[in-house]
Amino acid sequence: MPPPPKKTSLNHCTPATRSSCVCARLLNTHVKMAEPNVSENVGPSLDSLFELDPRLRPYETDFRRRYGLFQKRLAQLEEAEGGFDQFSRSYQTFGVRRLPSNGLSFKEWAPGAEALFLTGDFNDWDPSSHPYTKKEHGKWELYLPPKKDKSPPIPHESKLKIVVLTEEGESLFRISPWAKYVTKRLDSNTYDWIYWDPVHPYLHKHPRPKKPKSLRVYEAHVGIASPEGKIATYNNFTLNVLPRIKDLDYNCIQLMAVMEHAYYASFGYQVTNFFAASSRFGTPEELKRLIDVAHSLGIVVLLDVVHSHASSNTEDGLNRFDGTDACFFHADARGEHALWGSRLFNYSSWEVKRFLLSNLRWWMEEYRFDGFRFDGITSMLYHHHGIGETFTGKLCEYFGMQVDEDCLVHLMVTNHLLHTLYPDCITIAEDVSGMPGLCRAITEGGCGFDYRLAMAIPDKWIQILKEYRDEDWDIGDIIRTLTNRRSGEPSIAYAESHDQALVGDKSLAFWLMDKEMYTNMSRLDPMTPVIDRGLQLHKMIRLLTHSLGGEAYLNFMGNEFGHPEWLDFPRKGNKESYLYARRQYNLVDAEHLRYRQLYAFDRDMNRTEDKYGWLSSAPGIVTTKHEGDKVIVFERASLTFIFNFHPTESYSNYRVAVASPGKYTIKLDSDDQQYGGHGRLEHGTEFFTEPVHFKSYPNSMLVYLPCRTALVLANEEIDYCY
Repeated sequence: MPPPPKKTSLNHCTPATRSSCVCARLLNTHVKMAEPNVSENVGPSLDSLFELDPRLRPYETDFRRRYGLFQKRLAQLEEAEGGFDQFSRSYQTFGVRRLPSNGLSFKEWAPGAEALFLTGDFNDWDPSSHPYTKKEHGKWELYLPPKKDKSPPIPHESKLKIVVLTEEGESLFRISPWAKYVTKRLDSNTYDWIYWDPVHPYLHKHPRPKKPKSLRVYEAHVGIASPEGKIATYNNFTLNVLPRIKDLDYNCIQLMAVMEHAYYASFGYQVTNFFAASSRFGTPEELKRLIDVAHSLGIVVLLDVVHSHASSNTEDGLNRFDGTDACFFHADARGEHALWGSRLFNYSSWEVKRFLLSNLRWWMEEYRFDGFRFDGITSMLYHHHGIGETFTGKLCEYFGMQVDEDCLVHLMVTNHLLHTLYPDCITIAEDVSGMPGLCRAITEGGCGFDYRLAMAIPDKWIQILKEYRDEDWDIGDIIRTLTNRRSGEPSIAYAESHDQALVGDKSLAFWLMDKEMYTNMSRLDPMTPVIDRGLQLHKMIRLLTHSLGGEAYLNFMGNEFGHPEWLDFPRKGNKESYLYARRQYNLVDAEHLRYRQLYAFDRDMNRTEDKYGWLSSAPGIVTTKHEGDKVIVFERASLTFIFNFHPTESYSNYRVAVASPGKYTIKLDSDDQQYGGHGRLEHGTEFFTEPVHFKSYPNSMLVYLPCRTALVLANEEIDYCY
């Protein structure tokens, strides 16, 4: 999700109050924890964090306080719920569950309600015949015995609703917050709660793959994963898209817009039903099959999870579920996001913690996802939600009253839970602020995420293409952007994601080639200067980002082959058109089109990384950044990467510094004709080093470097054992 636009004024909120569902005795209790690696009497080991960034040492008290709050949260869970494992399995008791007897048990949390009733197909929509019983702490329960023939009292796929009687005497029809499946009515824009309990549920056949050493992420949206002008399905993705992802050698899929959202054009970021897989793409069983087939191909699957806010919808969302302005959210203005028009969770509430942690367990257990990309982390971390903030990197921005420590501690507990129960689980933070320690271990004073998104990189590429001529590119600025990341905190680099493709912007390929993509992409015709420039720079930008920009790499679906145009979902403003809400995979299937060449380069770029493992290696060491020549040279994973961005100048004997002497050969060449290049390099060429001191290195070699070309060279005398 893009960062909120700037705003001139800020309203700093007061610290969150604690949930009324936890008694004062519990809040002040200290209990020895059974979970591994966390002891209430042992503080965080901050030496590694301070060694990486000594500037953080003055904030040692803040790190220790946060860790202490984290320990206290775990202690509370242990005393009140028997630990986070049991607590996060609350999806097994809330909502509806079928008992061994085939009776049905219903349970909800609605602290502001006067009464709750269950209605639906099973009782001819009688709004008061089946009342819930009120329990402690705002809980409500209902039991329906099995029928005389021992079958469940409510059949599979029956429609249900909860009737909430408010303090004002109003009757509200609501969907259970724990609903596992909802469908849209044909005659309206609202959704119905569907009791999902198939006789033959999908059974996973394949184990989860191991966590990849080098993470190569294919960001995908099921609904647009087809060239046809309609909403595509889980089955279409399984049959037609998974084989492409496997061929491209991406080892991770990040699925967007899976959590149910009433408004399709929200791109899935206005979630209405947190436990329900979107029904517009198919059934829960079809999504399970998609993930299972991905696992059979050795591909892990991440869910793009939205716990930063929720849709403000009432009839089919969480908003005003119990008739009050609070319940799951902060009351009044604090519970509303001023820019997104959505509701903000109260992370200090015991039941909100139960709901959100159980939500993650549900997706991990029921669907067997392998981790999560957490959206909108910046909004969660700060009371100002990033609105009006220009984060400069000054450390004072990350400490103090502006930080929402209730939420920060919630994220620490979240990562602790996931990584304790699922050691190979992957968690990714979408944060534009640069919060220190976000991707450090919790025991080291961090928040526990595995990766953070390097969000400045795509913005830089778009800025360059918009504002500068090729000969005016600032090589030093490009390198600074690609390498400016917190040491010891893995980043996911990307040249473009879904954000850059949304309406109002364009894909990199379209910025480079624009309207000529409609007429001049045939290989049967000579390349025009625009297409030539676009193809070469598209490959070079992606390889440079892939190899220098982070510890993992991400690509948004279709961009691997230079998808044209932009993304725009059906809405009133475009007359509900699906023209730009699709991915035109047919373009890469046409052998005569140059999209196929870009696809081949992306595939071989990933395969080369898979062989040599530069993403999981130490960051690249730049040896050359020449503004006049427009040349970048660096080493990573004992490979030598050479980029000549000059639009016209080729260099016949360009000296390149290398750490290890020996014979170097070409492993990837963007100028190869199979990738839409000009084939100016002979791939059988061997480059021999000389004991010529250059750029502080004892060895160097001379290479032929064509204009707008990127090379990856390997030393044949090194045993690459990645």
